Amino acid sequence: MSFPFDCITNFIFYETEIVSADVILVPGASQPQLMEKAASLYQLGLAPYILPSGGATPRIENTEWEFLRNIGIAKGVPAEAILKGNKAQNTFENARFSLEVLEETGIQPSKVILVCKTSHARRALLTYQTVFPKETVFFVSPVIDSTGITKENWFLSDDGVKRIMTEVEKIGKYFGRHIPNWIK
Repeated sequence: MSFPFDCITNFIFYETEIVSADVILVPGASQPQLMEKAASLYQLGLAPYILPSGGATPRIENTEWEFLRNIGIAKGVPAEAILKGNKAQNTFENARFSLEVLEETGIQPSKVILVCKTSHARRALLTYQTVFPKETVFFVSPVIDSTGITKENWFLSDDGVKRIMTEVEKIGKYFGRHIPNWIK
């Protein structure tokens, strides 16, 4: 069945084919599903490093980075394969600080796998594309988080509609000013 809001669904819930990359990036969150997916991709040999990002938050005891790192280690990822990004407080900082960590480590990623929440996929991608060099190619591997919101069901609940429309609003607010820079 076709709905007038299908364009929103197709825009927000972005996903690509996944290929081998230089690093797997995980924007900060207190959702274990993200690091579980990143660990699975790592164990498939799709990247030599995982870089979770995220600072302190009241939702968890420590930083989002430590929370995600501990899940990765529990899932069999060697500690030395998990890079440290523990300062970010928002998606732009996740991207900016992740790029700094990669540069400090001597990693110049040409291909990146981005593991993010399904409802955050487009905004996360646009954010990382804004911060990283234009030549960087991103592959997006979204994960259904504890909200259970998917492209098939977001419009069936008030909470789902509210969350997705908030994403649409944030994209408009965050990226309108970047468009002139992207066309240069």
